Amino acid sequence: MKRLFDDLSYRISKETTRQYSTSFSLGILALSPKVRNPIYAVYGYVRLADEIVDSFHGYDKEKLLKGFREETFQALEYKISLNPILQAFQDTVHRFGIDLNLIKQFLKSMEMDLQKIDYNSELYNEYILGSAEVVGLMCLHIFVEGNSSEFERLKPFAMKLGSAFQKVNFLRDMKDDYQILGRSYFPDVDISFFDNKIKSDIEKDIEEEFKEALLGIKKLPSSSRFGVYLAYRYYISLFKKIKRTSAHTIINKRVRISNSRKISLMMSSYLQYKTSFL
Repeated sequence: MKRLFDDLSYRISKETTRQYSTSFSLGILALSPKVRNPIYAVYGYVRLADEIVDSFHGYDKEKLLKGFREETFQALEYKISLNPILQAFQDTVHRFGIDLNLIKQFLKSMEMDLQKIDYNSELYNEYILGSAEVVGLMCLHIFVEGNSSEFERLKPFAMKLGSAFQKVNFLRDMKDDYQILGRSYFPDVDISFFDNKIKSDIEKDIEEEFKEALLGIKKLPSSSRFGVYLAYRYYISLFKKIKRTSAHTIINKRVRISNSRKISLMMSSYLQYKTSFL
């Protein structure tokens, strides 16, 4: 009967993904069925941690995150958890040999969100490593199905893609991060003086990372290549919209891509994928 609980756990991770992210849900649907559930498990896990630090206002976030960390490593040690999302995650970690150091690095970045930090370049890079790059590496373990040599070959590209996605998120979420959560991630940037020149410099960095990441996407196994490419196209579309938006607007309004536009991107991406990748 444990199989029933395992199936339920993965379904809850899938529903968590659907509720929180239309774009990632579409991207995961474009993956081969054999890797979808493990990716849902990773997303569900990181979403829980994100919710603790971003949304659970009025609660002791530090205590909640500490408990979440303890439950995580207990689940990994016992290979079972009564929390369905942790159950799906621990099962995925063991099946694909996901490095526990990646999980520790991720949780360290989540802990950084509990503090008010004046980010310099070193802290900025450390935060991105833990909050985004290692999540890309967790997914890469799944995409290569535990093949260590393939993982090492594709690792730099996965990190670049995760970093680019996160930096786009920083620009997209600048209003809420600064005005609601009191955060500013970009190093040595005073949001009070955020202007188009600063924004342009950040965008140049993101463009370079997207270029490098695309090279890696083309090297992915066929089971994951289109799904990752679709997520890449969505973020490129969001990034282009951000580039067209003034710095003043960015810090006062969240830039969005409509669901209808996301579906349109999915269709056009498939045609472009067939033309460019095959």
